Amino acid sequence: QLQLVESGGDLVQPGGSLKLSCSASGSNLGDYSITWFRQVPGKEREGVSCISRNHVARYADGLKGRITISRDHGESMAYLEMNDLKPEDTGVYYCGASLHYYCTFEPPHMDSWGQGTQVTVSS
Repeated sequence: QLQLVESGGDLVQPGGSLKLSCSASGSNLGDYSITWFRQVPGKEREGVSCISRNHVARYADGLKGRITISRDHGESMAYLEMNDLKPEDTGVYYCGASLHYYCTFEPPHMDSWGQGTQVTVSS
């Protein structure tokens, strides 16, 4: 059973940067595609970025250029690097893993979830 743990969330000022980590255990993360989601109160989780098993990345509209998703070749970690952060980037960021080869932004397709890490962008 794959377990995921996110870390790296923090309070940052607008224009700042963060790098979120997703650590996997219990199974080989290389067997999964990975998606980062953001959730704010009262709204559904929305996909921010995802990376397929072949390391091809996708980004949500409007975020490309400010964020970079990656996964290590040791197949136990995934990352989301965010730059030029804006207040609207605030939310809880979740790492999801899917057995689909190609990554997806659809929450129902996730087979495992982390517990989330809070990102707050505020001056």
